[in-house]
Amino acid sequence: METRIQVTLTVSEAKRIIAKGVATLPEVQQALSEGKVLLKGGTTVSAIGEELIGQPLKISGRVSPRGTRAALNSTVQGHVLLLTSGSFQVVEDSLKEIIPTLGRQDIIIIGANALDPYGNAAMCMGGVFGGPAGEVLAGVLGCGARIIIPVGLEKLIPGPISEAVMAAGRNTMRLSRGMAVGMLPLIGQIVTERDALALLANVSCTVIAKGGIDGAEGATTMVVSGSEAEVAKAASVIDQIRGCTVSGLPESLAECKPGGESCKNHKGCLYKAGKSGFELSSI
Repeated sequence: METRIQVTLTVSEAKRIIAKGVATLPEVQQALSEGKVLLKGGTTVSAIGEELIGQPLKISGRVSPRGTRAALNSTVQGHVLLLTSGSFQVVEDSLKEIIPTLGRQDIIIIGANALDPYGNAAMCMGGVFGGPAGEVLAGVLGCGARIIIPVGLEKLIPGPISEAVMAAGRNTMRLSRGMAVGMLPLIGQIVTERDALALLANVSCTVIAKGGIDGAEGATTMVVSGSEAEVAKAASVIDQIRGCTVSGLPESLAECKPGGESCKNHKGCLYKAGKSGFELSSI
């Protein structure tokens, strides 16, 4: 007989579920033991770093209530990690040397800021070339390594990624809350919290509601169904991560301020212009 439960995952909880699901993928486990795994930072990928090796990543760009922001301390390292033979190294400054060494036996895990209904993803690009990882994206896509894109359903946008890419543009915004961004399309295997739960247990997951209040903004409410034993397995994982917080190196979680080091690389920011709102008539 089928057992059904209704669960609600906050955004942070969904990221941890995704991390656990990605960590169980056979190709990830094989790459950890026989190849290489490249992690490109973001809070979801940071949670994967914690899951795989107990190491969070530096959080660089982020979306906060103040808009699209950067880290306050731009000198913190650890935004891109290379995992080999049970250890890791920080490689954001050597990606042009690392990427050519990757092949079919290796895994690249990179987060996204947007997911469309057709399974396409993209990441925001606040710097001229999208930072060190953006600068080598052609090599990332062309090296033959498997690309995994862990992305929560809170990133779901109503239209196609192509529409978002054409609408965005860091050089085209008169003003922006935080840095103006372009959108960089990504190609790879998408893993959402819905997919991740199905990886962690033999269950079906149907999203029935999105959003919430009091900390559940962006939350995903799902019906999880399957045999009693498998649903219990999924429920146990959900209980383990209940109430978890955002992943990332603590020293990288504070966001940038006007006049900070990263300001020189960003465009359109109304805070950088000394404004508190969209005072367009005064520009």
